[in-house]
Amino acid sequence: MLTSTETLAGWIGNYLTKSSGVRVVFESAIVPKWKDGVITFKNVFVSRRPGQGTGNVSKGSPKSAAAAAAAAALNDPLGPDSPMPEEEDADYTQFDLSIESVNVTLSFTRWINGKGLLRDVEVSGIRGVVDRRYVRWPEGEYDPKSYRHEHNPGDFEIESFKMDDLLVTVYQPDNFRPFSVSIFSCDLPQLRKQWLFYDFLSANMMSGSYDNSLFTIHPRQSHGFTGAQLDNGDEGDGKPSPWKKHSRIRIDGLSIDHLNRGVQGPFSWIHEGSVDIVADIMFPADNDESLVKVMADFYDRLEATVTSTQGSDAALPGTERSNEGAPDSDRRFLVIELGLHLNNVRWVVMIFTR
Repeated sequence: MLTSTETLAGWIGNYLTKSSGVRVVFESAIVPKWKDGVITFKNVFVSRRPGQGTGNVSKGSPKSAAAAAAAAALNDPLGPDSPMPEEEDADYTQFDLSIESVNVTLSFTRWINGKGLLRDVEVSGIRGVVDRRYVRWPEGEYDPKSYRHEHNPGDFEIESFKMDDLLVTVYQPDNFRPFSVSIFSCDLPQLRKQWLFYDFLSANMMSGSYDNSLFTIHPRQSHGFTGAQLDNGDEGDGKPSPWKKHSRIRIDGLSIDHLNRGVQGPFSWIHEGSVDIVADIMFPADNDESLVKVMADFYDRLEATVTSTQGSDAALPGTERSNEGAPDSDRRFLVIELGLHLNNVRWVVMIFTR
């Protein structure tokens, strides 16, 4: 029999998973700090698979739910490379995850303002499988921007997201070998449904491993400058900087097959080796009128410099698109400086090629 707390937890969970196809089973729900609007879910099982219909939340045994999901996956008559029935659209990332605890802080003010019910989220102890074997990319040319998630009222915009102790097995399309992904700990200043990947890149701190290769995300450091000066410094003319923060992403010893599998040309001839990746990322300042104006001025100066150096026909990628529409359109952009270092590379050189 459900208690009032569990009934409230179920109602909140159903609200959060509505029409998402996510199934949630929780063992218990407690309210340790009700005056702060905090609810703690213990031993949660989260699954997203075809045939589950609209999202639902129920109380039960996560172990039984996980065992049933594993049995269904093993008995799948279609196999990972077989197409799904026409009535089932499985072209998305599927998963079965067990979570030790989830702390959510509610904000009804944000809910009324259309930013979702959650304010802060802390997740700990995640195990399971992330299955991308059914994901298929369309053939021919396509516009990546067409895959952007459109914002809908009620999409979650979490003010603070923290996660630790994640270890999952990832299955990729085209029979790529399974590999593990870990996140030891991460701290995000915000997490929005519309800009999910961007907000993970913008993490205050993140450490983990990708296929046994350590990776970190942290503020970029520079001799003679503190992080605050880097993030909030001024330009030479005294105007505020158009950049909100500078971060560095580092991956050490990543297996080369993550980068060149399925690639055509000489890069695909590498069959053994690893790569070290260092990426410095400059994130644009938040969107308000003054900073957008600064960003537009900065973009115009940068474009003028490039075109004057490379000729009148040269332009920055995306310049034509950025100048379309109203003059006050958002022209902020992300700057990434990428460095790659190959280690112990072995090639198979083709004698005859096409």
